[in-house]
Amino acid sequence: MNAVLEIIDQRHMDEIQLLKERIKSIRRSVLDMTANTEGGIHVGSSLSCVDMIATLYFMKMRHSPHRPDWSERDRFILSKGHAAPALYAVLAEAGYFPREELQTLRAMNSRLQGHPDLRTPGVDAPSGSLGQGISIGIGMAVAAKRRGSRSRVYVLVGDGECDEGQIWEALMTAAHLKLDNLVLVIDRNGWQLDDRTEEIKRKVPLKGKLESFGWQTYMVDGHDPEKFLDTLDLSELSEWPTAIIAHTLKGKGLQMIEDTNKGHKIRLSNEQYLAAIKDLEEASQ
Repeated sequence: MNAVLEIIDQRHMDEIQLLKERIKSIRRSVLDMTANTEGGIHVGSSLSCVDMIATLYFMKMRHSPHRPDWSERDRFILSKGHAAPALYAVLAEAGYFPREELQTLRAMNSRLQGHPDLRTPGVDAPSGSLGQGISIGIGMAVAAKRRGSRSRVYVLVGDGECDEGQIWEALMTAAHLKLDNLVLVIDRNGWQLDDRTEEIKRKVPLKGKLESFGWQTYMVDGHDPEKFLDTLDLSELSEWPTAIIAHTLKGKGLQMIEDTNKGHKIRLSNEQYLAAIKDLEEASQ
């Protein structure tokens, strides 16, 4: 029995190591996209959530790049849509479209626009004005229950996005409906457009607020795929909707912008790009 458990544990560790290698490749893809994008992209916001999106797609969600419209797939909604480069890089890594297409980000007639669009293979919901993602997720979760599907719905929002009143109305609705197939992930990087989130509109105590709205709530390091995966596993045991507050760093891995607002929207110069690649290489050693 112990030998079997050791084999299973080793297999799990091998999968986690492969995931980390993929995340490294995905981070590089996010950086590469900045080179051909006029006006810059949201590098900081993308790098704070890329570990979690990759963990969902490669370790947790039921989905098929060969059948993007498979009715029994799990759904993912990027409500903080300005972090679209992270989602696109994950989808390309998963095989939804060629990696070369990442270089067309925000180009005229490209399938990869600044915010997720339904024209993009693998995108389950568009995003525009912040705050709408959970509401869309509620609709998907209700539909799954009504058709007897075991599909689960994952929604990723920003902590600055939690300023929106629609977020809290949706939280009440999901708890009232006991949508145990709905998981909310909050990218708690501590920044929003204008300043630190606590300077704009105080979120603390965020965990207590979510729990008071009827959500099973966990806190986790959003840059630790294994711990994040363990928390996702726990969400499947709850009879209530689950919220995961994922503590992250904006611009994770890039010294020049990490935990600052400098990378909120940026186009890296050649010098900055090379320095960023060096940062990523050193961080993965």
